Amino acid sequence: MMSSAAKYLFRNRVVVVTGSGNGLGREYALLFAKRGAKVVVNDYGGDILGGRGQQGSNNPADRVVSEIRASGGEAVPNYDSVEEGQKIVDTAIKSFGRIDVLVNNAGILRDKSFLKMTDEDWDMIFRVHVRGSYVTTKAAWPHFRQQNFGRVVMTSSTSGLYGSFGQANYSAAKMALVGLSSTLAKEGAKYNIHCNAVAPVAGSRLTQTVMPPDLVDALKPSYVAPVVAYLCHESCQENGSIIETAAGWAAKCQLFRSPGIQMETQDTPISVESVASNWDSVCDLNRSKLVATSDQQETVQNLLSLIQGSSEIPTVGSKKEQSTVRPTSPKPTEGLPPFNDPTRHPPDPTQYVITHRDVVLYNIAVGAKETELDLVYENSDDFAAIPSMAVLPAQRVIMTPELLMSHPRLQDIDLTKVLHGEQYVELLKPFPVSGSLVSKVDIAEVVDKGSGALAIINVDSFDDSGEKVCFNQFGIFIVGHGGFGGPKVAAAARPLGKKPSREPDRVVREKTRGDQAALYRLCGDWNPLHVDSNFAQMAGFSKPILHGMCSFGFATRHIVSEFCNHDPSQIKALKARFSKPIFPGETIETRMWKEKDTVHFECHAAESGNVIISGAYATLSADENSKSKL
Repeated sequence: MMSSAAKYLFRNRVVVVTGSGNGLGREYALLFAKRGAKVVVNDYGGDILGGRGQQGSNNPADRVVSEIRASGGEAVPNYDSVEEGQKIVDTAIKSFGRIDVLVNNAGILRDKSFLKMTDEDWDMIFRVHVRGSYVTTKAAWPHFRQQNFGRVVMTSSTSGLYGSFGQANYSAAKMALVGLSSTLAKEGAKYNIHCNAVAPVAGSRLTQTVMPPDLVDALKPSYVAPVVAYLCHESCQENGSIIETAAGWAAKCQLFRSPGIQMETQDTPISVESVASNWDSVCDLNRSKLVATSDQQETVQNLLSLIQGSSEIPTVGSKKEQSTVRPTSPKPTEGLPPFNDPTRHPPDPTQYVITHRDVVLYNIAVGAKETELDLVYENSDDFAAIPSMAVLPAQRVIMTPELLMSHPRLQDIDLTKVLHGEQYVELLKPFPVSGSLVSKVDIAEVVDKGSGALAIINVDSFDDSGEKVCFNQFGIFIVGHGGFGGPKVAAAARPLGKKPSREPDRVVREKTRGDQAALYRLCGDWNPLHVDSNFAQMAGFSKPILHGMCSFGFATRHIVSEFCNHDPSQIKALKARFSKPIFPGETIETRMWKEKDTVHFECHAAESGNVIISGAYATLSADENSKSKL
């Protein structure tokens, strides 16, 4: 057996491998057993077409079990079809008391050209590959949930990923398993259940039909087994991935999407002719980008942006329609322009349309009640937006990966490690309750903070007459992206405030709604972190968190109420640092100190005591007629 010095062991783990009497499955079973696992060796004993021929005995499973036991390992055979997956899982429970790992490996072939393929050829493949994986995983799932641990591998194929002549049934089934794996990865994440799909290429009874003998001999199943074993180890955090592997080589496969082009515009409706004339842009992958695991959410966000007229997707006739080759990522300290290159072209301005509905929605999303008519009723004489709403047009501009990655020092960032650290808002006039704003954005500065990079992003927003309405500055921190040298302090960043040492002058406690994050998302921040439990768990949180900007809005409303006599126009500037998260349903406690025309404030999560907003202040109007008072 394996030396005790080995790191990746499976002691006290129970592993089920379907179709493990031969080929890949056999290698999986042997390796898991060698690493200390108790193994259920499942094999139906049939031929590659799914029938019980002369090999239709229990011998394949028995032989592998005998090999394992002869080497000092523990294993039991199971002879059921994967269509009876419950019986396979029951064998593990009855024999060893649990199940920790399931490798869905069993498969058959019914290769024929599509023209000659029968319904039975199609159905049989799906019954074994897809339904077999479904029912066996379904049987194991409650055990994984109860013990808060499980590892599942779905066996896809390069035929599924890329297609293969004469295997329409097989390739369709194998791609179906990728979709099943991706969804189970999301549903299982919060229970520590990981599911990945592998696309192995190995010499086996199945590949003999599509590979020459010399190649079959070269692609040993033993080269694939270590990859599958690692994916099933408790230390492996890979989840929802597709891993292609062969001959000791492994690679992660993901989807890429071209920028595409918007063909339905105000001037020109989409037509067959416009699709045909723009097809090259639809298919241009030179500027393609990685599709994240939350791809459906990204697609929805793109569609909503298009409807609202603010998408970053190129439109017919726009400057962005012209393709450029996607840049490679240079090393941080080599061949870069100066730290603040004035010649770098900023993104095109972006329009943000405001209606009364948008204002009411935002005000309610940051806690406004039905009794606050000036905030929730558009026909009120003093109808107004809470000043923190000024972040929305700016936020829409910056919420694209392309913005950060347009900077030469940020081209190779990991977008999952991008954090919103600080926010500054300055209002040159009251935020409008209708009309439109055009926002211009640029990255003012990128500094090396050692543990990461800090990007200072400035956004100016102008009304229809060309007057500036507001200025926003975002402090975006990219974890782990430091070490490139240069300035350590962001000279362009607006400073934080320092609260007085005395007890606060005012304290407001307000409980948020359980659906507060779901409500605030409607204002335009569609990050699944705030609604999807699985996504939140992958980001390191026990459940979805409330948007920092939502808490910021609550605090702004408290200041308007306590120090501005309910007059939002009194607030001229706001600054805050987002320190820790708060969960929907928890209570925001805003502590406030008034000093001349400045209100310093700090927000706490009352239940945990955590400071969620720090270094914050609001600058009030210095007008002698101001209604602001202590």
